[in-house]
Amino acid sequence: MSALPKSAVSDALAAPQALVQVTDLTMRFGGLTALDKLNMHIGDGEVVGLLGPNGSGKTTFFNVLTGLYKASSGSIIYNNTEVIGQTPQEIYRSGVARTFQRSRLSLPLTVFDNIVIGDYQHMNQGLLFNLFQRKAFRAEYDSYVAKVEALLNIFSPPLVARMFEPVETFTMIDRRRIEVCRALLSRPRLLLLDEPSAGMTHDETEALMDDILQVRGKLENLSIVLIEHEMNVIERITDRCIVLNYGKKIAEGTYAEITADPNVQTAYLGEAE
Repeated sequence: MSALPKSAVSDALAAPQALVQVTDLTMRFGGLTALDKLNMHIGDGEVVGLLGPNGSGKTTFFNVLTGLYKASSGSIIYNNTEVIGQTPQEIYRSGVARTFQRSRLSLPLTVFDNIVIGDYQHMNQGLLFNLFQRKAFRAEYDSYVAKVEALLNIFSPPLVARMFEPVETFTMIDRRRIEVCRALLSRPRLLLLDEPSAGMTHDETEALMDDILQVRGKLENLSIVLIEHEMNVIERITDRCIVLNYGKKIAEGTYAEITADPNVQTAYLGEAE
């Protein structure tokens, strides 16, 4: 058996209780290397900020972790199971959920419909069930109404009264709340948030982070990885930060530690003339 690189060994030793362990993860698109032997971990119940300039590999990492892309090489162990090679549906059912930078809501549908779509994999979808097992169908429907109400009460209680209104009537911050609730409906262990503040004002961003912190406090064993360019958000919400550049990890530590790192400053601001 070949020995792991020093970076992978030290990363593993630093996180014996890691929910996610990434080892030598590489993702190539033809001649472009989007992730380059990435080693990192995500602790159980931890909030990790994933930082880096545009094109550094952050969303690519999310896409590999959720099965949208198959890695060129390397490993992602989630909850003691290898993720690489699993389908997105299998990974979702194992407890990994995400949001996207661009809104993925169906605007004509109601809040309830948009949230429940997020748990499609756990629903009874058979035609015979829907047509002929009406009592069971109604019981499942009532169960989802109760689940959505409970989640909205945790995340944003005013949304409960508007649960059956179309999403197109809501503001951007409420649409973001709905997207996060959709990801949380299945009660995942790992939530991936891809720039949740995109398209929102500073005040709206602050309010959304308040909601996320509240949810984190009420949902046990929830780990969060956050891609975000608003540094005040990262400072406020994260336990630890990982910085990527050209697909490589260039820094890791608390917000104060990574912002003081010359490599991070160079990646964001460029070389001084």
